[in-house]
Amino acid sequence: MSSLHYDSYTEARAHLKDLLDAAALGRTATVRREETRAVVVDAERLKHFLAAVTPSRAEVIAEDGGWSVFIPGLPVAADGSTFEEAIGEMVEALREYAEDWQDHLLNAPNHRENWGLVQLIALSDDEELRRWLTGQTA
Repeated sequence: MSSLHYDSYTEARAHLKDLLDAAALGRTATVRREETRAVVVDAERLKHFLAAVTPSRAEVIAEDGGWSVFIPGLPVAADGSTFEEAIGEMVEALREYAEDWQDHLLNAPNHRENWGLVQLIALSDDEELRRWLTGQTA
């Protein structure tokens, strides 16, 4: 099986199993709908790729008997009395940002380029986000 390309969602729907099988194998699988083309991608493969190309750049600072975490360029920050608490709060802050992005920030000029980060957040569980924030690999 090579890459799959369907020129309508009706055709793709009739071959959904083939599309999903191709995605699971890492093959290119696309669907055209009018002028738009979408790709079907295995979520784990996409998450792994996004984590590799989107470093967290999180900065953690010990201050006033606690910890603060922020990511330069993002309107997201968190505090905690311990390092782990601050990281946990940052995971929650990232989830809130991703919801806001999906809801109303996706077309804002200073947020639209954060698509990859939002996808990474949505595809990751809390522990995966903690590891990403702290620079730990799988």
